[in-house]
Amino acid sequence: MKRIMMTLPFLFAAAGVQAADCGNVSIADMNWQSATLLANIDKIILEAGYGCNATLVAGDLVPSMTSMAEKGEPDIAPENWVALLPEILKRGKDEGKIVSLGNSLPDGGQLGWWIPQYMVDKYPNLTSIPEVLKHPELFPAPEDASKGAIYNGPEGWAATLITAQYYKAYRAEAAGFELVSSGTAASLDAALVRAYEKQQGWVGFYWSPTPLLGKYKMVKLGHGAPFNQEEWTRCNTVGDCPDPVPNDWPSDTIETAVSGEFFRKGGPPIDYLRKRAIHNNVVSKMLSWMTDNQATGADGALEFLRQHEAIWNGWVTPEAAGKIKASI
Repeated sequence: MKRIMMTLPFLFAAAGVQAADCGNVSIADMNWQSATLLANIDKIILEAGYGCNATLVAGDLVPSMTSMAEKGEPDIAPENWVALLPEILKRGKDEGKIVSLGNSLPDGGQLGWWIPQYMVDKYPNLTSIPEVLKHPELFPAPEDASKGAIYNGPEGWAATLITAQYYKAYRAEAAGFELVSSGTAASLDAALVRAYEKQQGWVGFYWSPTPLLGKYKMVKLGHGAPFNQEEWTRCNTVGDCPDPVPNDWPSDTIETAVSGEFFRKGGPPIDYLRKRAIHNNVVSKMLSWMTDNQATGADGALEFLRQHEAIWNGWVTPEAAGKIKASI
């Protein structure tokens, strides 16, 4: 870790010499691991590869994207969750203040019910919610082993409400399962890890990319039903709706967004950001590395660039690739 931190001053000093080639660029550094990882990857590549004077701007999804829509800044939002801000994004894009450059995480934000990979290895039919619900005995509840358990998400999360609606939609109670409240994300993680390390049955809400899925192999269950937007809006996402029906759980689109002014400048930085995309399995492994090493976003970005040259080399020009490689 010390070696990583010592590298940064030299990296940024070298980049500053060429800053005039690109100019000043502000990057939203949002306050969760995958977002800060992407922000720092962009900072290093834009500075070392293209001579930008890049600045990270601390923020969160709503304030950062609202500022971009209203003020045209920051210049880059590396991890924009589209479904969470539909009105703000539509207004910003309609007015030309926000431009999407494609999906930064092409697998999207994957939310739903998951089980450990070893359960599927042992019971290959357990790949969907309807199949899992046939076997409560394989997923014993912590307080009553005669019942199965489905672990729900943290209190207050929209996904926790949706899981409760799916519990009703799939008649999980009648199938012999109880819905277990995790209370917090830490408690949910603890329940999953405890089961995994004992190679026990576990099924519940989770999401990707996350550090935990970088360490533990999990399988997202199919829903046995196609996605129905009307039902999703009418009942699957409404807590007091009494009659939800089985439905798929759509992935959230995660895109790279830039300000209209930055987009209109064009050039190699825009070309790079159009190509910059990382699959969830790689992101999850990087987040796991960051967690295990108590690493910052800057540390994670340097580790990614050192370990995954085959991925990022395709995002940049040959000249930029040489400069980036020399800097790390």
